[in-house]
Amino acid sequence: MENQSNKPLAESSYRSAVKAFSWRLVGTLDTTIISFLQTGDFSVSLKIGSTDFVSKIGLYYLHERAWVYFVGRKALVSNVSIIKAVTWRTIGSLDTAMWAWIYTGNGLTGLKIGGYEILTKVALYYFHERMWAQVPIGSVRRLVDKLRKRF
Repeated sequence: MENQSNKPLAESSYRSAVKAFSWRLVGTLDTTIISFLQTGDFSVSLKIGSTDFVSKIGLYYLHERAWVYFVGRKALVSNVSIIKAVTWRTIGSLDTAMWAWIYTGNGLTGLKIGGYEILTKVALYYFHERMWAQVPIGSVRRLVDKLRKRF
């Protein structure tokens, strides 16, 4: 019997892009709420959240493709999802802290917003990864086809 975990992960670029976008929706909402709670300024929190949305789509996509390339199918294992969540959160929190610093003019506020994200987003990202692990590998289109056949 062939060991599936040693095969490369056949995840399409399309799937990575859809996955990045779905995560960004969750992540941006979280960033905007945390930013508002820290600054009390809705306008600033929207600026941080919207800039974060754009910058992180690219960063997340690159992170996702790196995991597919270097780790392959093992990226779907629960323990690996934890490591993947931590590496992404490190990149993501540094990005958020930078944007928050730029928009508030206060490095400490930027670090606080980035720090609070560590608490919320590691858990959110882990559950996002576990949800996507249930989606058929390769293309989101296959999931849609599979669901159509069931119903």
